[in-house]
Amino acid sequence: MEFLKDLWDFLKVRKKFWLLPLIIVLLFLGVLIVLTSGSAIAPFIYTLF
Repeated sequence: MEFLKDLWDFLKVRKKFWLLPLIIVLLFLGVLIVLTSGSAIAPFIYTLF
């Protein structure tokens, strides 16, 4: 949790709030790939990329 606090402090101090949506999308895609890597829908997910 300290990493998230440091990240938030960085965004707040340097006024880089535009990075927040980018970070959220990258985390979502990473979680999606990890969760679907062993499932039957994995081939459909990989066609998006």
